[in-house]
Amino acid sequence: MPNMSFNFVIPRRFQPARNLLSRVFPQPFPPCPKLAGAGFGTGFEIYALRSMTNRSNPRQSPSLELVLPATSANLGPAFDAAALAVGLFLKVRARAASEFSVVAHGRDAEICGCLENHLILTTYQEVLQAESKPVQPLALRIENQIPIGKGCGSSAAARLAGIALAVHFGGLRWTDSRIVGEAALREHHPDNSAACWMGGLAVARTLGEGEAQVVRIAPKENWPLLLAVPDASLPTEEARRILPAQYSRADAVANVQNSMLLLAAFVRGRGDLLASALQDRLHQPYRASLCPLLPALQKLTGVSGILGVVLSGAGPSVLIFLDAKASVSAAKAQVRTHLRAHGLAAELIPTTITEGGASQGGDWKRWRKSKQPAINAI
Repeated sequence: MPNMSFNFVIPRRFQPARNLLSRVFPQPFPPCPKLAGAGFGTGFEIYALRSMTNRSNPRQSPSLELVLPATSANLGPAFDAAALAVGLFLKVRARAASEFSVVAHGRDAEICGCLENHLILTTYQEVLQAESKPVQPLALRIENQIPIGKGCGSSAAARLAGIALAVHFGGLRWTDSRIVGEAALREHHPDNSAACWMGGLAVARTLGEGEAQVVRIAPKENWPLLLAVPDASLPTEEARRILPAQYSRADAVANVQNSMLLLAAFVRGRGDLLASALQDRLHQPYRASLCPLLPALQKLTGVSGILGVVLSGAGPSVLIFLDAKASVSAAKAQVRTHLRAHGLAAELIPTTITEGGASQGGDWKRWRKSKQPAINAI
């Protein structure tokens, strides 16, 4: 049977119908239907299935569940060097199958469930092919909470999921450094990947092609966070194009100083340092025109327990640090009123720093422990 793609929208309560999809195809469906605004509620999932000519034995490997946190990178002055893992998650359950399939629900389910150019599966296949390993088709179940294309590390989480699946089902003996390095190579920066994989505050740099050096820091103070997410997305490539090719020595020095101060704030739990430590001269001033939430919300620093405001990743979302004693609901109300006064709107998502990265997930840790002697020998 030739390679073909089918996409269906089916209520979850119709379990028998879903079970028959892999065997019954009454008519072809167009790939990746645009479902936004179509009225499908939480009772629906996106189901995508592709038949494969090179079917493998679905019993080769056990299933694997991955839990990958969202990340907020750059953190003002720490451009391409540091990121926080935050409490929104991409959950992926994979099992060996006779053909590739995806069932997705949660946020942006129509994107997560589209089999065509699926970032997790594309990464998975590319890694295995590069390592000369057979590609085992997988059945994926995805539950997503991470906003896609909004500066919250969705692509890093997806790429890491694909790499981890390749390591697991391909029997690759990769270290954490190699896994993060591969993701960083694909992302063109290591910060999101490091925080997503390791959790907490991650400081990272690339060592070379496919390797990364990562230090994970557990912040002394787990400040409450507000993530302000606009409706519009912003491609990272567009946000990078607007940056200058060169910077002055004064700007570079200022960012080094602020980065050191930011690290001290996290290590010491010094919320009073955040307002100044989050200042940046390398990317936020240039991206403000593409991310109107940032200049508007920066004016709230010091109001309603708001300790600091920073662009999340390349934007357009904004991360707001709150005092531990502040009322999150009061801060949300203040932010919403302030944005409305400036003709702006955003979804406001309360969250926290999460110390657990994808590498600390139960399934991964158990599998990793069983392979640890071989990995350590590399």
